[in-house]
Amino acid sequence: MKSNHIFSRNLSHDSGNKHVSGLAEYTDDINEPLNTLYGAIGWSKKAHAKIKKIDLNDVIKSEGVNAIVTHLDIPGRNDVGPVFDGDPIFPVSKVEYYGQPLFAVAATSTELARKAVLKAKIVYQELKPIISIDEALDKNNLLFKPRIIKKGDPVKKIAKSKNRLTGKFTTGSQEHFYLEGQVALVIPREDNNFLVYSSTQHPSETQQIISKMLNQKSNSVDVMVRRIGGGFGGKETNFITSAICSLLSHKTKKPIKLRLDRDDDMIITGKRHDFFSDYEVGFNDDGRINGLKLKLASRCGMSPDLSLAINERALLHIDNAYFLKDIEVKNYLCKTNTASSTAFRGFGGNQGMMAIENILDNISRYLKKDPADVRKINFYGKKNKNITHYGMKIKDNVINELFEELKSKSDYKNRVKKIDNYNKKNKFRKKGIAITPVKFGISFTTIHLNQAGALVHIYTDGSVHMNHGGIEMGQGTHTKIAQLVSHALGLPYERVQISATNTSKVPNTSASAASSTTDLNGAATLNAVSKIKSNLNNFIKKKYKIFSKIEPTYKNGNILIGNRVFDFNYIVKEAYLNRVSLSSSGFYSTPKINFNKKTFKGRPFYYFCYGSAVTEVTIDTLTGESTLDRVDILQDAGNAINPALEYGQIEGGFVQGQGWLTMEEVVWEKDGKIKTYSPSTYKIPAVTDIPKIFNVEIFKDGLNIEKVVNKAKTTGEPPLMLAMSVFFAIKDAIASISNHKRIPELDAPATAEKILLSIKKLKNII
Repeated sequence: MKSNHIFSRNLSHDSGNKHVSGLAEYTDDINEPLNTLYGAIGWSKKAHAKIKKIDLNDVIKSEGVNAIVTHLDIPGRNDVGPVFDGDPIFPVSKVEYYGQPLFAVAATSTELARKAVLKAKIVYQELKPIISIDEALDKNNLLFKPRIIKKGDPVKKIAKSKNRLTGKFTTGSQEHFYLEGQVALVIPREDNNFLVYSSTQHPSETQQIISKMLNQKSNSVDVMVRRIGGGFGGKETNFITSAICSLLSHKTKKPIKLRLDRDDDMIITGKRHDFFSDYEVGFNDDGRINGLKLKLASRCGMSPDLSLAINERALLHIDNAYFLKDIEVKNYLCKTNTASSTAFRGFGGNQGMMAIENILDNISRYLKKDPADVRKINFYGKKNKNITHYGMKIKDNVINELFEELKSKSDYKNRVKKIDNYNKKNKFRKKGIAITPVKFGISFTTIHLNQAGALVHIYTDGSVHMNHGGIEMGQGTHTKIAQLVSHALGLPYERVQISATNTSKVPNTSASAASSTTDLNGAATLNAVSKIKSNLNNFIKKKYKIFSKIEPTYKNGNILIGNRVFDFNYIVKEAYLNRVSLSSSGFYSTPKINFNKKTFKGRPFYYFCYGSAVTEVTIDTLTGESTLDRVDILQDAGNAINPALEYGQIEGGFVQGQGWLTMEEVVWEKDGKIKTYSPSTYKIPAVTDIPKIFNVEIFKDGLNIEKVVNKAKTTGEPPLMLAMSVFFAIKDAIASISNHKRIPELDAPATAEKILLSIKKLKNII
């Protein structure tokens, strides 16, 4: 057998061929049992109103309709809130956002079900909705009391600073726009048990939500997920589809499939939090920040959902890669009559980073300095410059080396000069360039979520079955964990069978989120493997009377102890015949982390991911259109398990971040109706929008100093923040219109309209 160098191998995604051939089975592709019925949701056409009357007589009489469910049919908890109550499955007397589910039907086809819900007659008593952050702040309409975090004496430091700036800045919302929408298939079983196929990032929470709704024990609900077609956080706590589907199945005693169409999906489900910041900063002539006061507010929607944790992560990342000695942030969680804002790749970290990056960009333009130099002078360093505003000591900092390497490789300085010359010669087309860093903390900030379980079997023919709590959503976590298992057992990758995530196999799992899926589940799976190997090792030593303390080595299908070589398959068969266990569960909990949320002090992250990107853009000052001419990325992935998958994550994450900051604009009307609810009104990046030149490299000196599987670092969320360089390159291009003498006013996303408005304001000033 040839040597199996499983790591640093660019193995294709385990479902890659199936993805491109259409053979990958998603929830909607599962063969439906006989007598399956199909669901549809009737939702509110008002953003804020009392429900005076719901007349469903014409709905139940509609062709093909078998059953209707409302809040009256719920035997248990009428709420899908994962942490706090506030997300009713169906409201009892009042609606709080346009698109809120009111009832659902089951019919003989999806088309007939969707036609039927349109026949509902609902009488509302309208109430005035609160839609924007500004409205919520004006009326003090908050989900929680404002939170203040403070380090040092920023007021005093700002007052003593030679230079001071104030300003306001907004980052917009974003639709998840996963390729596979919200869908569930629920099959009733004997004894009132249910098998639930759901496109979810959190099977265990789905199980708990459904069982509480039905007033049953969790062991009566089995949730299974083989893969999902993208999640990005939008399937972490969005349990409404699975809950309603299960309720319909509970009432009809028949299998139910509920698949939201794209419009309904975008109208009903929550999106990324948009954030507003109002700041005052004091700094010296080099651009070093002396003191910072920041007001940070987010649109949370009609309920808490995960807003508390998302805002918390924004506060934890308000520093990005910068040492802030004196800082005060006041955080407001605004309650609005919009769908509950929810998890989205970055989970608030990117919104916090954008606030500080905008401040540093404005400082550099105020001082007429290169933003790259001002950013660098504020970087975390050693000794007295390596403690965060929440008290964590940074020991793995590589941002200085990484940043300088990228500047050199991308020829940043020479390109700045060339761009300046180009702008002097071109009146209507202007170029801009920016380099921005990323420091992103890895771990769930809710400490108990940093755990995972796994189950591993070795069969008598030497093949391996692997199951863990992680969800495969395109990122390749199954592939990487299978590589870890094959390496640990010294077997070819093809000998490891990847199975669907299943709550009946591995219980009480955390969501596949926080960029921790492979770290947690990979370690849990290896823990299970180590227990089986211990059984085999003890068996070999006992049977063959080997008294050496040398630990066996598993390699190339053999087990090696000193100069003795044993065939893996033979030993497995022998172990079975001698009643040795070849199966084990595994468990892992992240060490070292601790965080006091009340004092906002501790170590919330196991390690940090670092990266940097240089982006060059061209804008058309007549139309506001922007194009990405070139992007250079250097990302620390530690000792990557599978570089090919990491490159895919880095590139994909960057483009998704580019969409958030340039073109993906979510718009609500004043009455709360969402205007951007379909591909015709909401634009995500297309093939033609990606950078013309796209250079991506993994930082060669990267290494995780913690005991993470393979010493790797995740590339789940951090690459999205690399796209900050796109926004600030656009801002740089606008600034060139005033020969960099004025600071442009620009909010995200930097759409063509906003670019034109920014140019107009700038021209009015100059």
